[in-house]
Amino acid sequence: MAEPKKKTLISHGIASQNRRARYDYTIGETMEAGLVLVGPEVKSLRAGRATLSEAWAGERDGALYLFGCTIPEWQAGSTVAKFEPGRPRKLLLHKKQVNELIGAIARDGATIVPLQIHFNDKGIAKVVLGVSEGRKKHDKRNAIAERDWARDKARLMRNRG
Repeated sequence: MAEPKKKTLISHGIASQNRRARYDYTIGETMEAGLVLVGPEVKSLRAGRATLSEAWAGERDGALYLFGCTIPEWQAGSTVAKFEPGRPRKLLLHKKQVNELIGAIARDGATIVPLQIHFNDKGIAKVVLGVSEGRKKHDKRNAIAERDWARDKARLMRNRG
């Protein structure tokens, strides 16, 4: 009788992606930031259970926080280290980077959108942030049309040659 397959944990690589962000926003500059997490949150991230679809980054008390990111509780964890799944999580950046992002929010009305959470080569959780502007509905349609045309053009050139 075969043993049930155990789900492997992510030691390095992408833990969660916000696929909708590139559709809803025009992404400008991107930067990588650290996250302040508690132990069971790291376990849940390694299991690939985080949700970034409604997440955004904003300023609170002179620091940047990640709001709306849901990391569900680790089921195998004890009751000692409980945490709130949707709590704001502090982002670890240099002061110059924090001031630059806060300035982009205040000056340009930009939105800081998390694009993905991943584990680097050392196994540390990082979040990739994008400075972005929201797209209108007609901009989204144009982006879809351009992407479709590029795909069709590549198909035509491949079949022709």
